[in-house]
Amino acid sequence: MPYLTHPVLAAGTLSGTPQPTLPTGDGLLLRPWRDEDAPAVHAAFQDPLMHQWHIRTSDSEDEVRGWIADWRQGWERERNAQWAVVEEAGGLLVGRVALRQMVFWDGLAEVAYWTTAAARGRGVAARAARALAAWALDEVGFQRLELSHAVANEPSCRVAHKAGFAPEGVKRRALLHPDGWHDMHLHARVRGD
Repeated sequence: MPYLTHPVLAAGTLSGTPQPTLPTGDGLLLRPWRDEDAPAVHAAFQDPLMHQWHIRTSDSEDEVRGWIADWRQGWERERNAQWAVVEEAGGLLVGRVALRQMVFWDGLAEVAYWTTAAARGRGVAARAARALAAWALDEVGFQRLELSHAVANEPSCRVAHKAGFAPEGVKRRALLHPDGWHDMHLHARVRGD
């Protein structure tokens, strides 16, 4: 039986080109991950705050190099797209921003981010998410970007608002963390917002 609609994005939309470097316009760059980022990522994941809001930990730099290889393959396989967020001047790693759970048929993806402890409070996550959303919606052609965070994670809620993601509701018991099930706030941006 034929479909009555067509895919929003065609296969090859991302993988047919190299992953771009995206400037935020205010001192940050979103660039593809490099093997030499492994020590900085491993250090970031030693922060207890990362353990509170993320479900992953890092035991070694070698393990992180495996993550980086997976992140690169995510672009090639069009499963996800992950960027290192670095300072434009000097290249210091200050965070990560990503499109995950991409569904090309519907033009849908989820935005995710984290920042290093030293970068918190500087608007890094909001600036990176805003730049990524503009690229994904306006240049690539995604129609909807979702962003979820634990209800108790108020700083992440502020990031979502500052990045232009409107609140849409609460997903109850949506994500299992080491301390139990978390209700998640759902925010979204759609093309034309």
